[in-house]
Amino acid sequence: MELYQLTIHELLDRLRAGETTSAAITASVFGRIDAVEEEVRAYITLMRETALAGAEAADRRIRKGEIGALTGIPIALKDIFCTQGGRTTCGSRILESFIPPYDATVVERLRAAGAVFTGKTNMDEFAMGSSTETSFFGVTRNPWDLERIPGGSSGGSAAAVAADECIAALGSDTGGSIRQPAALCGVVGLKPTYGRVSRFGLIAFASSLDQIGPFTKDVEDCAILMNVIAGYDPRESTSVPEEVPDYRRFLGKGIEGWRVGIPKEYFVAGIDPEVEAAVRRAIRVVEGAGAECIEISLPHTEYCLAVYYIVAPAEACSNLARYDGVKYGFRSEAGRDLLEMYKKTRAAGFGAEVKRRIMIGTYALSSGYYDAYYKKASQVRGLIKRDFDEAFTKCDVILTPTTPTPAFRVGERTDDPMQMYLSDIFTISTNLAGIPGISVPCGFTAAGLPVGVQFLAGHFQEGRLLQFASAYEKHAQIEKRRPKL
Repeated sequence: MELYQLTIHELLDRLRAGETTSAAITASVFGRIDAVEEEVRAYITLMRETALAGAEAADRRIRKGEIGALTGIPIALKDIFCTQGGRTTCGSRILESFIPPYDATVVERLRAAGAVFTGKTNMDEFAMGSSTETSFFGVTRNPWDLERIPGGSSGGSAAAVAADECIAALGSDTGGSIRQPAALCGVVGLKPTYGRVSRFGLIAFASSLDQIGPFTKDVEDCAILMNVIAGYDPRESTSVPEEVPDYRRFLGKGIEGWRVGIPKEYFVAGIDPEVEAAVRRAIRVVEGAGAECIEISLPHTEYCLAVYYIVAPAEACSNLARYDGVKYGFRSEAGRDLLEMYKKTRAAGFGAEVKRRIMIGTYALSSGYYDAYYKKASQVRGLIKRDFDEAFTKCDVILTPTTPTPAFRVGERTDDPMQMYLSDIFTISTNLAGIPGISVPCGFTAAGLPVGVQFLAGHFQEGRLLQFASAYEKHAQIEKRRPKL
């Protein structure tokens, strides 16, 4: 097996035993990138020189016996995290040449843990999309079928992990942007509790919904990354000073006697039969592991999509007001005065989906409509959160499909925004409620496309979530396939 195919914990074991070096691992990963990146297009910016230099530095530390949680491990970053001195585009023309003067907190923490950064991965522009087709830098392809999308908005990170173009990656999740592409690319993706991971240095889409989390090849790697990135950050106003446990100690434990909620609203007409069959098999697996599955109801689920597409665009239109061609980023030279420069800069700098959401959000917040739309959506959001609070009094975790269908074809939904938005129908509620969720592979369709199952837990119960996911992964014994690139 090639080094680029291994997990974080497998590579750390080899590094500690002196069986390999970070330089060898990093060279292996970039060799894989050279072989498949032209087809997959997972990256916007590669950081080859700094990565190789970082690997040499990591090897010097290892020789001194200094090995941290991620020393020498090649990690990819969604291009939504600020990286000091390195281009950060957010998949948009308007930030095509933006060089941040500081690192995001998660980047700082990965650096401190010894990670080596392979590059910045492709994404839907400003994280607005479900397919990584709205990026100014082109479309990322699903490694399992290059005619299909990898999901979004963190599709580049998911595709890079699935294609072994990195060992693990970070993404962001506003309405499913970690879990949905993780499911469609056959990897593990975790969205933590809102406030568990600092958003400082994350380029904001919808500030009350955005959260940062890992993409990994297995659940243990997910716990390793969470140990590094979780924790309080005084620079970030929504960061919660909640104690962070060692997430690895939750792994390998049983789930006998656990109560698993199966929400009836998530198994409805329209779900792909092969996806439903795979998730039903996952239910039987957890029952075989000793858990009890019970039907529950999340009665306000039907309103989630409508609430999300009022709240998220409203916050986006406010966050994106800063991109005006004055302070940083792209500026149109065609304007004759300041107002015309604003208009032409934003018209040329933003893509169609971003403009659509800015207009929706501006309308929802406008005079005479705020109470009817944004205020009401915020009230219903409270009811959605209450549904989950009540559900967790009856069960330990909730099990649902991650996506309603396998990966669809490139271009199939670009002209139908509603069908595109429905791709996230099973993940949006988690962001509205602020709870953690994880997607774990649960099988394949007859065409060989991955399917994911989603597990949800209460606020700050990432340890419980990882324990359950680890037990499921152990008992499910999903076939270890790899994309045939």
